[in-house]
Amino acid sequence: MSGGVDSSAAAAMLQREGWEVIGVTLHLWDYVREGHQGRCCAPEDQYDAARVCETLGIAHYTFDRRSLFREKVVDRFVEDYAAGRTPSPCVRCNESVKLGPLWEIASRLGAEAVATGHYARLATDGEGVDLRAGADASKDQSYFLWAAPIEALRRLHLPLGGMSKPEVRALAAEAGLANADKPDSVDLCFLEGEAYPAFMSRHGASSARPGTIETVGGEVVGQHDGVHAFTPGQRKGLGAGGKPRYVLKIVPERSAVIVGDDAETRGGGATLEGFRWLCEARPGRVRARIRYRHQGVDAALEHDGGATARLRFEAPQRGVAPGQAAVLYVGDRVVGGGWISEVAS
Repeated sequence: MSGGVDSSAAAAMLQREGWEVIGVTLHLWDYVREGHQGRCCAPEDQYDAARVCETLGIAHYTFDRRSLFREKVVDRFVEDYAAGRTPSPCVRCNESVKLGPLWEIASRLGAEAVATGHYARLATDGEGVDLRAGADASKDQSYFLWAAPIEALRRLHLPLGGMSKPEVRALAAEAGLANADKPDSVDLCFLEGEAYPAFMSRHGASSARPGTIETVGGEVVGQHDGVHAFTPGQRKGLGAGGKPRYVLKIVPERSAVIVGDDAETRGGGATLEGFRWLCEARPGRVRARIRYRHQGVDAALEHDGGATARLRFEAPQRGVAPGQAAVLYVGDRVVGGGWISEVAS
């Protein structure tokens, strides 16, 4: 329980269904030491979670997972940007910090299931997992769950998957929860409004060194203070002057940012590493979402049975970024996913 309305409403809903509910909060980030206050992981959020549990009359426990979160999410975030990749920290968090470790906690507490407030739908399906987009498309979070351990997904409950945000807030208000109208978090929980370059510099990113902004042909059109400030498809903040330019590629070895025009930003496909299926079927046509807010593009999928797969998009896509997750759907069902390693022209 993060202290937000979603996990709180999920607890209230499960209690109404007759479950004996235990509230668990993971302490992931030290805002006192970082000198920040924010909506997620901050002390006031832990207080809100405890207050909700008191209202519901259920036990509440807080577990310190700051070291794990820093190692698996924050350090990886810094390393990815330093290496010219665009990280997917929320996917990494669900994969390595939340869902798997929550099962260890559940076992210690004698619980038989784990539930979260994610907006997605889930059921078991033979050896696979039937993970589907949430009914409220504007809040769907299935993208963030594809990489979580299969066994954790098979035993996970997602009570909010068929609801809209207004319905969730109404449920929380009806249950008398004080955070029913609490605003949603709109940034990465460990940033809370801090600019990426400032955060990276403060955390010792090796990429925080000056370099050049260049065209594909090698013409130097600008200077920068570190490649960690850039991601493929970016237009703002280049300082290259002249005609509109977009980031095409980052070369961290020589601290170079390669830019081009709009047409050059569009990739025709991608190579995926760490690929896995979530279902028994092996479709050759999928809808690929290459970042969280991406609407998806029809694509041909090639997979030889290993950890590598290849996508060929029906239409070229802007901002295909190494490091991001590509999550694959057939209809509203997540059938697989992988990490973008290369972009095809």
